[in-house]
Amino acid sequence: MTLRVRLTIVAAAVVAVVVAAASVATYFVMRHELYAQVDTTIGKHASLLQRDPGDVVSGISAFSGDYATLLGPSGAIAGDRQPIDDVARAVARGKRKGLYRDITAQDQSRQPHHLRQVVAPLAGGGAIVVSRVIDYIDHDLERLRLILILVSLGAVAAAAIAGALVSRATLAPVLRLTAAAERVTRTRDPSERVPTSGGGELARLGGAFNTMLGALEESLETQRRFVADASHELRTPLTSIATNIEVLKEAERLDPDQRARLFGDLEREAHEMRDLITALLELARGDANLERRPVQLDELVESVVDRARARFPEVGWEERLEPTEVEGVPERLERAVWNLLENAGKWTTNGKPVEVRLAGRELTVRDHGPGIAPEDREHVFDRFYRASAARSLPGSGLGLAIVREVAEAHGGTVTVEEPPGGGALLRLSLTKS
Repeated sequence: MTLRVRLTIVAAAVVAVVVAAASVATYFVMRHELYAQVDTTIGKHASLLQRDPGDVVSGISAFSGDYATLLGPSGAIAGDRQPIDDVARAVARGKRKGLYRDITAQDQSRQPHHLRQVVAPLAGGGAIVVSRVIDYIDHDLERLRLILILVSLGAVAAAAIAGALVSRATLAPVLRLTAAAERVTRTRDPSERVPTSGGGELARLGGAFNTMLGALEESLETQRRFVADASHELRTPLTSIATNIEVLKEAERLDPDQRARLFGDLEREAHEMRDLITALLELARGDANLERRPVQLDELVESVVDRARARFPEVGWEERLEPTEVEGVPERLERAVWNLLENAGKWTTNGKPVEVRLAGRELTVRDHGPGIAPEDREHVFDRFYRASAARSLPGSGLGLAIVREVAEAHGGTVTVEEPPGGGALLRLSLTKS
């Protein structure tokens, strides 16, 4: 059953319950009012006859249409002939109190009639019985029932039609969202957008859906660029390796120095490919299935600085690390710190030290190299981006991109600045982690 049908049924059911309750209440209120009017009239008639029972015998009455009967304690009857039962006789003998009731009696043609009757006791014994035919009330109530049933059915039908129209108009944005989602699934094209208007919840849903499609489109475009860039970066060392292998097939024609250079090139290209694949895996893995835990960041940075000293023995390393604890993934944080130090080590060739500072959950790495050109600063954290000055150096352009991925995964940021005196200063802030 569709949501539209369910909404229509709910609307009709609610109206049906409300109208049925109102109809039942109306019916019983009208019935009570009609009966109350009759009871008041025959009650007044009975009160008059209680004061002067002789009017029953003489037939004097201001209440035309009523049947009045005088019932003695011994059971004698005077006045109009009416059905007298044991209940009326018990009232006449003083064994029961007076009462109002409904009875059915036949006329001379044996046609049954509905009567409203009051049996009122007399002071000295006996009772006055006054009845009135109320067939007209039954007829009026029957007409009222028919009218209320027709009105109820009409109201339910109108509610069902209105519910169908309202649900159709209300669910139109949802249907558009469904159609758009089906088209995106079928065509795999997230450029689809859903028109939105107004400021209600469904308009917000449409806006959120469009935002999701935009994010999906951007993600797919980033993925396509990533695959294209990765393919391009992998093609370069693979081509070089294939070329060197082809040359080595003619090893007997090469002197030892040439063979040594070729093997050195092969080793270098293999290392570059290994580093590139490692970086790609780092970016693809993210923080999936990695548990965060407290990390003593100063100790982690100190161990990475020791690695950097071994990797770049010609570079001086000056660290000033304050005790700092953060919540994070140790392996990812270590990778980010290493990439910052490796980047600084590659650019430091003038004998000046690399300054590593950790304070207030913020790590800064400052080198005294040529620095980063202003036009390159906003791109240095992009994947595969390499400044023109860096293209002659080994690397894939993924190191600083990984740093940004790690920083954002830990709720932090990474920025690059030009410090006084030249060089570059990279600032990794984990204040939100």
